Amino acid sequence: MTTLSNPTGSGTGGEGRPRSAPKTAPTAGARPDRQPPGQDWSSWPTYESASLGFRDHWYPVLWEEQVGQKPVPITLLGERVVLVRQDGKIHALHDRCPHRGVPLSLGRRQFPGTISCPYHGWTYDLTDGKLCGVLTDGPDSPIRGRVSVRTYSVEQRFGLIWVYVGDGEPHPLDDDLPEELRDNAFVLGGRTEIRDGNWRFAAENGFDEGHAKYLHNTALWRLFKVMPAWNKTKVVNRDKWLVRVQEEVHWEAEMPGLGLWTNKRWWKRMPLPDAPGKAKNVNPVIASLDLPGFVSIRLPGILRVAYPDFIHYEWYVPVDEDHVRYVQLMVRFETGLKAQVFKLKYLTAIRWLFHGQFTAQDAWMVDVMDAPPEKLYRPDLSITAWRRLVERSSPKVQPTEALNNKQ
Repeated sequence: MTTLSNPTGSGTGGEGRPRSAPKTAPTAGARPDRQPPGQDWSSWPTYESASLGFRDHWYPVLWEEQVGQKPVPITLLGERVVLVRQDGKIHALHDRCPHRGVPLSLGRRQFPGTISCPYHGWTYDLTDGKLCGVLTDGPDSPIRGRVSVRTYSVEQRFGLIWVYVGDGEPHPLDDDLPEELRDNAFVLGGRTEIRDGNWRFAAENGFDEGHAKYLHNTALWRLFKVMPAWNKTKVVNRDKWLVRVQEEVHWEAEMPGLGLWTNKRWWKRMPLPDAPGKAKNVNPVIASLDLPGFVSIRLPGILRVAYPDFIHYEWYVPVDEDHVRYVQLMVRFETGLKAQVFKLKYLTAIRWLFHGQFTAQDAWMVDVMDAPPEKLYRPDLSITAWRRLVERSSPKVQPTEALNNKQ
């Protein structure tokens, strides 16, 4: 699904084929045949256990126009959710009638502000999930008001629907948004889709240092831009973000016993400097971020790739252990004519060049990845820094029991 919109920072919303779960290893104390260091994930126990992601966060799930009067089922962090629109507002409830376990997403809208189970007409209030009527037991049904289904907090922002998965009162959506999206006017083009593979593989691919210059050197998006042969990189902390910083950029290299390795071609131009703010013409909003590198990542799984004139964002939203909802936004902090020109460029080229063919190469790798065990190399410092950030932050892990949660 692809869309375009013109929000401001203060604006107002069958999931893949089955495949085997990602291989995870128990903690060191539980396995006498522990792999050598660096081959399993026992050094990152929180991360290892987070196959369904982290609770107490807001997640983008669908575009607002994808939900109308008809209930829409989704799976989020392993939890079955039904989305329903009422008077322009989106409501989210657990997608299971407590009576006999029938999905409410198959239900009917018999009365305003409610949804009725298709089996026996148990009817629930969209606002609080309480059983407000039992159509096959009459107006004096003794079970009325004594049963409820779980509800989820929902926000609509940037044309997307955001659902909070967590305990207690949710924190403001702004806390889970990149700061530059909160108060600045912008135009965006975006795409959401369900992809195969665990969300952690998708996040690691996004922040991975080594793959872009090799995997993507065949992408049409990079057809006229030289990719480095190899880099030396460090990772720095910047507020809530980890930022990849290029310390050395090498455009070609003589590989011992092999020959010259280079991505240079006569038709390719040299790319931008090693940080967005070093370019000659930088958008003022992007310049104000003062980023030391192009690529950064933060919890619960948000990637930011900043260029001098636009920023590309990726949200890696866990569906279940085998699928990730991949949300891509390309943002230009422009209004007026420049915003309209970007819309045209996005619809005619960027949508299929970048949000299509380019990131489809990433989807391919995330799908076929099979780790752990693994053997890491020097550029994987970006991946290990991300895993360490998770451990230091001690986020609340979504338990795998959520996959079978019937409450």
